[in-house]
Amino acid sequence: MGIKSLKPQTRSTIITYAIVVIAFLAVTVLDGAGLISNSLSGQLVPICAYVSLAVSLNLVVGVSGELSLGHAGFMSVGAFTGVVAAGCLARFGVENELLLFVGAAVVGAIAAGVIGFLVGIPVMRLRGDYLAIVTLAFGEIIKNLLNIFYVGVDDAGLHFSMTDSASLGMNQGVILINGPKGAVGIDKISTFALGILLVLITVAVVLNLMHSRDGRAIMAVRDNRIAAESVGINTTKYRLMAFTVASALAGAAGVLYAMNYSTIVPSQFDFNQSILILVYVVLGGMGNISGSIISAAFLTVLPEVLRPINNYRMLIYAVVLILVMVVPHTKIYQRAADAVRRRFGKGEADDAADEVLATEGGEAHE
Repeated sequence: MGIKSLKPQTRSTIITYAIVVIAFLAVTVLDGAGLISNSLSGQLVPICAYVSLAVSLNLVVGVSGELSLGHAGFMSVGAFTGVVAAGCLARFGVENELLLFVGAAVVGAIAAGVIGFLVGIPVMRLRGDYLAIVTLAFGEIIKNLLNIFYVGVDDAGLHFSMTDSASLGMNQGVILINGPKGAVGIDKISTFALGILLVLITVAVVLNLMHSRDGRAIMAVRDNRIAAESVGINTTKYRLMAFTVASALAGAAGVLYAMNYSTIVPSQFDFNQSILILVYVVLGGMGNISGSIISAAFLTVLPEVLRPINNYRMLIYAVVLILVMVVPHTKIYQRAADAVRRRFGKGEADDAADEVLATEGGEAHE
């Protein structure tokens, strides 16, 4: 049985997972052969983090249809919470790097998910530009709060302060978060393999949610809010569900990102970071998970590939962004895309998928 005989949903899922697995195998082989430069090799973990961030944000922007500009804020919550969790585990005798990372990732995801839920309660009652502005504000609030947090650990446990490091009152302890100086002395335990694993988990969570009854309800709210409300769907509940799950996944990606560097500071997770993640989602296609994976990886690698022409690399980067946005709307591109769809039966698959979503969407809300 060939891949063409599978259901469109199953085929799309297999292709998405295949992209990640093939990329991992290809990079592993090339790195083992010494064909990847040191600078590019150092970008492998951040690429995985950005891919996870793009996929998770697509759940809000593409699947739920809401514009969120505070994703970097939830990434920072996960990053700094994960650093504290890893520091505590290491302080109390955990030396296995895999256990340290898993513990930090779980704690970071939970913390970001809780913050996302609390933020989403008032935010998800808004729509459009209002929602975008409020999420942007919350992202900046989180960043500025992290600037006044001081956290340390000693044999007596964790110590918190919002004044300075001297007021922690530790006895031969270790400062984990030092206010605006951020987290220093981080154990660099993130690896490319762990990054790929996190990407696969993120993709699995998002795809399973999209293909579930709740996912169809979320897309129904996106497509027609009034119609969804008329059949008894709690629109705020499903929008909040997507927002909370995306926040938790962003927190886990933040842990992966933070554990790749010896130092991170709150200013790294600013508005520009949120816009960068949003660019990955837009260029990859709204609701297109495989597109988010490819665009995040491509746009993260591109500046490093262009580094030999350092004086012009950001100019070329900007031109590439413009072309990617403009070319798909040209007649030549659309004709070529139509030809590809006809060649692989994509048009029929799209019609079938739309019919299934329309039918099952109604059943999910009864």
